[in-house]
Amino acid sequence: MRTNISLKHINKLAIPALISGVSEPILSLTDAAIVGNVDFNATEALAAVGIVTTFLSMLIWVLGQTRSAISSIVSQYVGANKLDKIKNLPAQAIFIITSLSILIIIGTYPFANNIFKLYNASGLILDYSVEYYRIRVFGFPFTLFTIAVFGAFRGLQNTYYPMLIAITGTIVNIILDFLLVYGIDGFISPMHIKGAAYASVIAQLAMAVLSAYYLLKKTSIPLKLSFPFNKEINRFLLMIINLFVRTIALNVTLYYASAFATSYGATYIAAYTIAINLWFLGAFIVDGYASAGNILSGKLFGGKEYNLLISLSNKLIKYGIIIGVLIAVIGGLLYYPLGRIFTNDPEVLKQFYSIFWIVLAMQPLCTLAFIFDGIFKGLGKMKVLRNVLLASTFLVFIPILFWLDYLDYKLYAIFIAITFWIIARGFPLILIFRKIFIPLSKNN
Repeated sequence: MRTNISLKHINKLAIPALISGVSEPILSLTDAAIVGNVDFNATEALAAVGIVTTFLSMLIWVLGQTRSAISSIVSQYVGANKLDKIKNLPAQAIFIITSLSILIIIGTYPFANNIFKLYNASGLILDYSVEYYRIRVFGFPFTLFTIAVFGAFRGLQNTYYPMLIAITGTIVNIILDFLLVYGIDGFISPMHIKGAAYASVIAQLAMAVLSAYYLLKKTSIPLKLSFPFNKEINRFLLMIINLFVRTIALNVTLYYASAFATSYGATYIAAYTIAINLWFLGAFIVDGYASAGNILSGKLFGGKEYNLLISLSNKLIKYGIIIGVLIAVIGGLLYYPLGRIFTNDPEVLKQFYSIFWIVLAMQPLCTLAFIFDGIFKGLGKMKVLRNVLLASTFLVFIPILFWLDYLDYKLYAIFIAITFWIIARGFPLILIFRKIFIPLSKNN
């Protein structure tokens, strides 16, 4: 039976994945928006949320690659009609990754002060960063557990339950942010930045509990750990290692961007925090279609349906460009109201408005890069992703950033460098994909 790659079916996978994908940046955006409007030290608190979010994103993206690896293997076995052979793999993967997350808590908690000094944080911003991180880090294992379960669902061609879980977590986080940051007279004392951290951890715990419930009730995949390890565990670990190296390169980009912005002063890091979180939001919106590419490409590859794989890539290029343009247009229409959601500081807004147009202009380029990221993850070709990102980070982003910083472009330097980094990520993947699969489709 041929795999369905109609627009209707792609949307059936992509739209729930889009909604669930947006949950992570919304958690951070909610913290940023609410903390950025507190009655005292709002700019410093907003800067601290931005710095910690950057560091946590690095950790989540490094270890959260289990989702892509699990999804790739499961979807390929679904395509080959051999799901029974890897049913115990997700539980083993979850065990490995949550064990690592606990080690990271132990390894980073005592050194939080030193970690955020590396981001050029000092004074009140450093104090707030440490305070916020030492609470939020305890949600880390719950987040990784949820991400791994989402990978299993994606491999099974199901994005509906992850969407329900993500919506619930987002609602819990928003409600608790208001209650804990601002407090309720006579009931809850205002907790400022600590309240935002507690709200995120509780939301992450709620999502983990729901993830376990839906996986056990709605699928045949167990969560009980069993041995010996599945025969695919070595391929899984190799994928993780390649994605780990790739994600380190990704986070070198984010580290330098955040560190340079912080070095320019509190006004600049606050403006950067707003801009980069909106960039993340755009990325996660596109991630719905990247997820559809991931899910369907793995199944098509497993079933050796190469003609449909080429057709799928062509459709996703077209849809991706349309989505990127729509994001840019909507962002343009909401250009000034968006900034005022996060802060009323005129200096911060001035810096944000000066560079936000670059974030919007790069959106169509971002969609192509992210969609082909998803396709290559579905194919299990993590080595290609690793090499492309290493090249785009160290041969494109860093040289451009240092050069433009030398010219004193400040935030312009950061976002122009990110634009070229995105171009260097996306176009090579498109060329490599077509070089591999057009010949295979002709022989199909």
